[in-house]
Amino acid sequence: MTVLITGASKGIGAATAKRFAMAGINVAVHYRSSHEEANDVARICLEYGVKVLTIAADLRSMEQIKRMRDKLEQHDMLPDILVNNAGIAHYGMLTDMTEQDFDDVIATNLKSVFLCTQVFMPHMINQRYGRIINVSSIWGITGASCEVLYSASKGGINAFTKALAKELAPSGVTVNAIAPGVVRTEMIAHLEPAEIESLEEEIPAGRIAEPDEIASMVYFLALPESGYMTGQVVSPNGGFLT
Repeated sequence: MTVLITGASKGIGAATAKRFAMAGINVAVHYRSSHEEANDVARICLEYGVKVLTIAADLRSMEQIKRMRDKLEQHDMLPDILVNNAGIAHYGMLTDMTEQDFDDVIATNLKSVFLCTQVFMPHMINQRYGRIINVSSIWGITGASCEVLYSASKGGINAFTKALAKELAPSGVTVNAIAPGVVRTEMIAHLEPAEIESLEEEIPAGRIAEPDEIASMVYFLALPESGYMTGQVVSPNGGFLT
């Protein structure tokens, strides 16, 4: 069994890679430019005795994703589980955003999910088993002021998940999304301590989530026992959105 995790060099992706390695599942650690961080994640995964491959690709490019697939196939590591995690944040008023901003956010966050899924799902369909798990955001459900492009890209992931789940269900492939609330990753590193404290006060659970908690949810959706759960957008958010 092999899992491919995109954007696995940091944050939720890195935590997810380690979670699957702990369970004895082979791990493909994708990254775009964070070479050293990806190697650090791979070294930790190797300690669990699984097969690990780090692989660089720009997920905005179908050509590079196909090259990634070819490399994985050469190592007998075509994924049975695909975790579409790679993404970027974008903050600012819509009036200040450019067409290039739109293209960058939508291509990185949404187009990459479409391309990776299209490339890797035939293997799952052929073996009549697979798990596709898309990392979305609470803002894809409810929207966030000053994060219009990010919210739109994550809302697109949610709709993509629901539609594709219906398409692939007869093939034994499930498609689900996880839409976390605020998680302690680089995406909130720009916030001041007072802003973090204010956020925590808004969250009924009284704290921000850790990446490991989201990784555990990803792992649950990948289990064979989760085969009847598909087309769902699960939002671990500490009660922030109910």
